[in-house]
Amino acid sequence: MAPQRTTPLHSEHTALGASFTDFGGWLMPVRYSSDLAEHHAVRQAAGLFDISHMGEIVVDGPQSAAFLDFALAGAISRIPVGRAKYTMILAEDGGIIDDLIVYRTGEHRFLIVANAGNRETVVEELRARISSFAFRRTAETTTGGTFAYVVGDTGVELEDVSDQFALLALQGPAAERILGETPGVVHLSQPLAALRAYAWASATFQGEPLVIARTGYTGEDGFELLVPARHAVSLWRALLEAGEPHQLVPAGLAARDTLRLEAGMPLYGHELSRGIRPEQAGLGRVIPAGKRDFVGEHMADPDAPVLIGLSADGRRAGRAGYGVFRGDDRVGEITSGALSPTLGHPVAMAYVRPDAAEAPDLTIDIRGTRVPASVTALPFYRRIS
Repeated sequence: MAPQRTTPLHSEHTALGASFTDFGGWLMPVRYSSDLAEHHAVRQAAGLFDISHMGEIVVDGPQSAAFLDFALAGAISRIPVGRAKYTMILAEDGGIIDDLIVYRTGEHRFLIVANAGNRETVVEELRARISSFAFRRTAETTTGGTFAYVVGDTGVELEDVSDQFALLALQGPAAERILGETPGVVHLSQPLAALRAYAWASATFQGEPLVIARTGYTGEDGFELLVPARHAVSLWRALLEAGEPHQLVPAGLAARDTLRLEAGMPLYGHELSRGIRPEQAGLGRVIPAGKRDFVGEHMADPDAPVLIGLSADGRRAGRAGYGVFRGDDRVGEITSGALSPTLGHPVAMAYVRPDAAEAPDLTIDIRGTRVPASVTALPFYRRIS
């Protein structure tokens, strides 16, 4: 069994009294104080997460945009420099290998952030697809609608840079103020207030390059900060110091999970997997209308299970693996569920048969007790600006 990996901030988490858990082969902080306190802090003020277990992959070269259009589900070539897009890498049959964020950092340069447990798989898949991309469309002839292809240099370079960087997430309504007051952070390209959602800006921290992206996984405003690994501890401490007057707390994976569930955000291994296609998860939009000739160009079976949200009364929450019923007929299964700290009642996401996706009489089997549940549009929680 391979030893668990740790992030550059592991000693900081230990000093703060964190409890740890295995996540994708990484030893990660699950909580520092209590799940509820950390969850509420993010909703009401701010939380600081170590997400350095995520993978970072650089794709560069004159054909990089065309290659990523071929290799991924989205229209990557349409991303302007300075912006980012949520997308997926699909298997040949359309199943989801991983969900990704792609940042365009230059005319021919992209940064891909992958889930921790899928990092090596994504790198291997992309390398294999570079070889397939060697036969690429280069020009359309003026007659017959035929195309010319060339074989040889793909014009694409790929590098896994995950171990060179740390990634922190500062999330919550006070995030912008805290980051603006953090000592050592110098904003180069634009002020924080002008940074839109799914955009990134260049900065420095203690003279070293810092990427600030207005992205997150909590349903709140906030930022993800990419910094050289050797400066991770200094940035972590500076953020906590700047955030102390604003009730910033370090937050672990338990709070991150309930936050993303309330926000209706899927988690790989729960709502997303090789056996699920984007349309089933309500994410068909990641594939632009009319897109052709990319890896994974397949539609889901119309009878395949679809993802829904469920809300219930009381305090007993459905958990992953619990059955969803209509009468005595098992129509699906919970993928994620919890007692929502923000809403005060149980919420869950589940895959059910399409004919049950709007049924008014569903129940969740919670350890032998059938609990009524209502189909609820996702997300369960939406931040009010």
